[in-house]
Amino acid sequence: MAKRSVLGRGLGALMDDADIVKEHISGIAEIELSKIEANPYQPRSSFDQEKLEELASSIREIGLIQPITLRKTGVDKFQIITGERRFRAAQIAGLYKIPAFIREAGNDSMLEMALVENIQREDLNPVEIALSYQRLIDECNMTQEVLSSRVGKNRSTIANYLRLLKLPAEIQKGLKDRQITVGHAKALINIEDDDTQLMLFRQILRYDFSVRKIEEIVRELNEQNHPHRIVDRNKENYPDRFHTIKQFLDTFFPTPVKFTADNEGKGKIVIPFKSEGDLQEIVKILENKK
Repeated sequence: MAKRSVLGRGLGALMDDADIVKEHISGIAEIELSKIEANPYQPRSSFDQEKLEELASSIREIGLIQPITLRKTGVDKFQIITGERRFRAAQIAGLYKIPAFIREAGNDSMLEMALVENIQREDLNPVEIALSYQRLIDECNMTQEVLSSRVGKNRSTIANYLRLLKLPAEIQKGLKDRQITVGHAKALINIEDDDTQLMLFRQILRYDFSVRKIEEIVRELNEQNHPHRIVDRNKENYPDRFHTIKQFLDTFFPTPVKFTADNEGKGKIVIPFKSEGDLQEIVKILENKK
């Protein structure tokens, strides 16, 4: 039987069906790891051990941000639908229980309707919206194009939300707690290196950098890392071993720093500013470092 269109039905019918599985959508259960088994159809056959250790370390520090999704297979027995990497990292971290969404077999259409209804809520934070989009893709076998028509959002909007889930857990938590805005997060996504993303995130919290300021810093960093910037970097005249220091200075201050150095380590640092506001931010940073 063809799947019925969610948005083509009455709102009352949608709400009635959604209520049946609402507890599985908005509620998160704490499930003992010993009661969870891996999915035998998991397409991924190997997991990067170093990455698992890094995720486990993050889980120990701030907990698991994204719940996994389980299917109930018996009395106190569950099977992983999505999130096996998080499950394995939780085992390494020594967790006893793990947060999870629980699905009953055979409720695909109701799950889809409930998730779509859930996305329309005004109190969801960006990470919760992104998780709902990801669940519709993973558990309801939707493409981004189909999802776009289901929820009435542009495909680019959905893609941008999904990219938020690629940010480090600490930044996702900051976004959920409204410590930063979606604008900040979108700017940070454009940095490929997790360590640099986290450095900028912490500076946003410490110095209250605006979205525009972070966008400028990210743009400058990406230009420096792009191959066509090699000539420009050489014009600043410093050995390659100082490149990491130059990157740090550019992220530490709210404006790209001019840096020169010779092979003996002698050189000069110039901190330009385009406005009095930039100058005040620079002074504030230096005062905080006393």
